[in-house]
Amino acid sequence: MRNVKSSPPAFGFALFLILSKETYAFTSPRRFASQAAQLRPHREQCVLYSSRSDDDTNKLLEKARKLREEVYAVEKSKAEVQKQNDAKEQAQREAELEVQKQKDQQRLRYSAEVPILKDMGEEVMERVDFPPRLKGGKSRIITIQAPLPLGLVLGEDEAIPGLTSVDEVAAEGNGAAAGVKQGDIVRAITACQTTMETPTWQLLAGGIGQPKTRRFMYSVDGRPLEEVLNAIGSNRMDVQGRDVWLVLERMD
Repeated sequence: MRNVKSSPPAFGFALFLILSKETYAFTSPRRFASQAAQLRPHREQCVLYSSRSDDDTNKLLEKARKLREEVYAVEKSKAEVQKQNDAKEQAQREAELEVQKQKDQQRLRYSAEVPILKDMGEEVMERVDFPPRLKGGKSRIITIQAPLPLGLVLGEDEAIPGLTSVDEVAAEGNGAAAGVKQGDIVRAITACQTTMETPTWQLLAGGIGQPKTRRFMYSVDGRPLEEVLNAIGSNRMDVQGRDVWLVLERMD
């Protein structure tokens, strides 16, 4: 019997599919239809897998978008909190600076640089605080230097014990020329004191030492008027003949 080979249709149908590394040749429409029917489930399964993959991708993208939004919201919240904290710290620093400024102004108002006698006998200019004795916060501390005699009449305030005031100022006196005014409150003055100083070698030799006069700042607060007047007069003992220092509290 002669083997008759069927010829393809007139339109020359020939299709080759590659699936799972196997080659199928369809040489007739009937066999092609049969093979196509067998392959249809695979195609539908591929489409299903593709659809599921797209859904998973979209879900992941959506999760990523929400996560980015949450991270942005958290970072924005942190930035706002940090901004508020920075503003509070800045306000606190400014408040502290203002308080310190007021304290510095207050200290400058109620303090003065005066000569302070040190242990070794030298005088050093230092700022000394003089808390106000006059109420109202409208007074200030000033220093004046004037030679003796000052030409001042001092008195003791009856309302405030231990408060020495300037009751009168001689128009032609040294105090007036230096700027002392009636009503000023005397807070401190320079005073001189003479002591006997004996070097060690003189003590061993039986020496009695030598007198030495030193000048120092003397606080007038709470001192009797007579003691204050004596302290002022002691400046005559200053061998250098320096002016008397007066620390005064004056109403503005």
